[in-house]
Amino acid sequence: MELSLSPTAHRLPSTIPSLKSAIVCTKATLGFSTYFHSIGLQHHQHKCCSIPVSKRPQRPTSIRACTGVGAAGSDRPLVERILDLKDACWRFLRPHTIRGTALGSFALVARALIEHTNLIKWSLLFKAFSGLFALICGNGYIVGINQIYDISIDKVNKPYLPIAAGDLSVQSAWFLVIFFAVAGLFIVGFNFGPFILSLYTLGLFLGTIYSVPPLRMKRFPVAAFLIIATVRGFLLNFGVYYATRAALGLAFEWSSPVVFITTFVTFFALVIAITKDLPDVEGDRKYQISTFATKLGVRNIAFLGSGILLMNYIVSVLAAIYMPQDFRRWLLIPAHMTFAISLIYQFEGGEVGGINE
Repeated sequence: MELSLSPTAHRLPSTIPSLKSAIVCTKATLGFSTYFHSIGLQHHQHKCCSIPVSKRPQRPTSIRACTGVGAAGSDRPLVERILDLKDACWRFLRPHTIRGTALGSFALVARALIEHTNLIKWSLLFKAFSGLFALICGNGYIVGINQIYDISIDKVNKPYLPIAAGDLSVQSAWFLVIFFAVAGLFIVGFNFGPFILSLYTLGLFLGTIYSVPPLRMKRFPVAAFLIIATVRGFLLNFGVYYATRAALGLAFEWSSPVVFITTFVTFFALVIAITKDLPDVEGDRKYQISTFATKLGVRNIAFLGSGILLMNYIVSVLAAIYMPQDFRRWLLIPAHMTFAISLIYQFEGGEVGGINE
């Protein structure tokens, strides 16, 4: 899933047919990537203009020269092969999605603790870290199962991913996703009770039907974006806050800040869901995967996603103005105004408008 940071470079030939075309493409890609970088919408750079590129394949620097991890007959030292395997497994986890999961979890846990500082105990530290590990396992399962069933598409759209690049075997990938699912379910069931376990299981189920045939809901744009928004938006935030209050011995109840955080992140997840396929139009069309980008066009979806983000920032500023008792105006207003102005500036500069199909 996508609902997350070293770019993959493509070497241009010495003769470029159109300098203007190259400038527009570079500006569009860098500008759009810079803005959406932190929320995991774009993990690597992709070609967005029809500029000829060298036939010589380029590999990310994180991939060693010899990518046959554990290949039979290899003369490479065991230590190097172990390091290669570790690197492939780490890329398999899609680190940018882990950062988003961890950041959202820390925010909700911190919110619950700020509200009840008198209930904080050192004994809860182990439970907190076990919960974070369970979330990482759930995230690893979802992004992993997607890579297993998207090998052909990834060879076109994301050739740097470990299975598509030949750095991780399908058998090893299956071992990892099974481990993630079992470990996550065990940790949640043992530490957080049946209700949180049911939410966690629902998240794994939605991640499964998103990628796995015969349902493979990623083929249907509306279903795909609803699944991503639900898992990365509502389920993550509601579940973490509920589990934190339960660990503190408190019954669940909504508060204005928590409603704000959950709503804000859910809309962010909506943006992720509709724009995550912008760089993948070529492979999705080739393998008949219907996305908003393939149906409505890259430019239209870029504007739609940016519009939703702008609305998110504006509503955040209004919430701080009209609910001063619940929010720190000195922080919320300047921060979201800065984000909104940055987005508008990119529109005026043509970064988003310069994206081509």
